[in-house]
Amino acid sequence: MQSTERLEKEKILPLVFKLTIPAVIAQLITFLYNIVDRMYVAKIADVGMDALAALGIVLPITLIIQAFSNLIGLGGAPRASMKLGEGDCDEADKIFNTAFVLLLIIGLVISVITFFASKQIVVLFGCPASAVDFADSYLKIYSAGTIFVLLAQGLNPFITAQGYSLTAMFSVLIGALANIALDPLFIFALDMGVKGASLATVVSQFLSFVWILVFFFTKKSAFRLRFKAMRPNAKRILSVITLGLSPFVMLLTECAIQIVFNINLKISTGGDKDYTAALTIMLSALQLISLPLNGLGYGMQPFIGYNYGKGNADRLKQGVKCVTVIAFVFAAIMWSISMAFPQVYAYLFSASKNVLQIVKRYSPLFLMGSIMFFVQMTLQNINVALGRAGSALFLAVLRKVIILIPLCFALTHFLGFKGVYMSEGIADLVAGIITAAVLFTSFPKVFKKREAELNSGDKNDIINP
Repeated sequence: MQSTERLEKEKILPLVFKLTIPAVIAQLITFLYNIVDRMYVAKIADVGMDALAALGIVLPITLIIQAFSNLIGLGGAPRASMKLGEGDCDEADKIFNTAFVLLLIIGLVISVITFFASKQIVVLFGCPASAVDFADSYLKIYSAGTIFVLLAQGLNPFITAQGYSLTAMFSVLIGALANIALDPLFIFALDMGVKGASLATVVSQFLSFVWILVFFFTKKSAFRLRFKAMRPNAKRILSVITLGLSPFVMLLTECAIQIVFNINLKISTGGDKDYTAALTIMLSALQLISLPLNGLGYGMQPFIGYNYGKGNADRLKQGVKCVTVIAFVFAAIMWSISMAFPQVYAYLFSASKNVLQIVKRYSPLFLMGSIMFFVQMTLQNINVALGRAGSALFLAVLRKVIILIPLCFALTHFLGFKGVYMSEGIADLVAGIITAAVLFTSFPKVFKKREAELNSGDKNDIINP
């Protein structure tokens, strides 16, 4: 059975597992990508906590860069998937080629800016004075490989969109394994320190990019790189960007709040690196919970997009119910572990005694709202796959911009550094409840509306309302 045909005809539950397990594994591998550098640099003799604090500052900067890959990749891939479902393979291929050109241009621009302004950027983002040189050297090297980061992460969703979840997973796995192998070589054996961690990441992303590029030249791929299909088309570009705004803003606001956290901690603690290092660990714990749930949503996107294109309302309902239950069970298990044994996250990073105590005491507050991530991450990604650009953008902004950032400043003003840690948990709970109410009431209406449109012969344009 062809990959796209499976999306329409295969039994729901087995198909959900086939699509989501590789995507979840890919997100867990991404988590390794994100933390392996931190775990290694924390072991650097004498300056481990300074180096860890530096990577905590650089993390939101690299996420801002990666957000642009979400803007194009996670905006274009669902559009292409819908067109495959409608049988318009030529338009789907043009969307893919448009995404490739956009990623290439954006990557070149960002690379130049971050390379020449790296030190000013890390200082602006609240880097403790003792960690500035570490953060600057990491970002400068990372910026040189930005184009490979964007192309690898922005094109991979187009593999998933065709139903090849395992292939997409291996593209991430190749880079992660390379990063794990190269980190100790560059950091310790070649004595490059933090610079070695950055170089290992760049080389790893390059290897992922090569794997992905090769796939699009194979017979399996429905998409091909073609110069004629790369011609700019304003309507097509707008369709990609409008749908990609939600995942873009979701990641961008994650970065914004990390910057807000770092600045508030610097002000409230006088620049104590231990609190910044502890925050880096807590944010890593948050990623461990959220990334697999993101993976569930990403894995379901080809199913959602294809069946939405076909107008299969009943099949859409069954798929969403299955993945919602799976996401909730996972979120509940991870939340329970985090509340009962928060110190386990500090042990992963060989934290100093003082940092361990901060993590143990404040992680339950920081992570208390993560129980709602089954909605915030998984169902929000399904919302994107349905082409609901406006709704997805509002919900992306709600959690961080409308609730969390003002709350962080307010609580820190009254409670000091404790307010930084409390604000995340409170905002996640409140935003999760609102998002659940919106999505659970709107999804059935969206499915019925699409079915009615196709029954009446009224197909959507490229840009959905």
